[in-house]
Amino acid sequence: MALKATIFKVELTIADMDRNYYADHSFTIARHPSETDERMMVRILAFALYADPALAFGKGLCVDDEPDLWQRDLTGAIERWIDVGQPDEKWIRKACGRARETVVVSYGRAADIWWNGVRDKLARQSNLTVWNLPPEVAPALAALTARSMRLQCTLQDGQVWITDGRQTVLVEPERRMGA
Repeated sequence: MALKATIFKVELTIADMDRNYYADHSFTIARHPSETDERMMVRILAFALYADPALAFGKGLCVDDEPDLWQRDLTGAIERWIDVGQPDEKWIRKACGRARETVVVSYGRAADIWWNGVRDKLARQSNLTVWNLPPEVAPALAALTARSMRLQCTLQDGQVWITDGRQTVLVEPERRMGA
């Protein structure tokens, strides 16, 4: 019998002072059996970084042709394609060809090795932004995981604070590529 996804309910309050975006988002997120809490929470962080009413979660690890998050315009064209982790450079180039803007949020101890391997191959992708999270961020975010989460996220001057009311995680993403 195949394992089923674990369902999480999320209430996310965002105060993005850098973009003047203030909103409450309620959504259900499914964590694939092979996905870690760290990866799921980085997907939620990526949502907070680019929050928009049109931004939606993809179908996840079980679908090969979708990003972790994407934003489509009213015609269905992909405005923003967001992946987390260390995707293959061919996958990233394909995403850059399909979307107006492509974003990768890398994390984990192997992120530097991955970046050193793909940096030169992706240098010509003008619509690509790559962020890297310090190694301690994903485990700290995973500590906030609960089946029902109420998170507050404040973004200001390139810093992100995420709290569940008991613990607060400071995230200072490093821009490795992009405007």
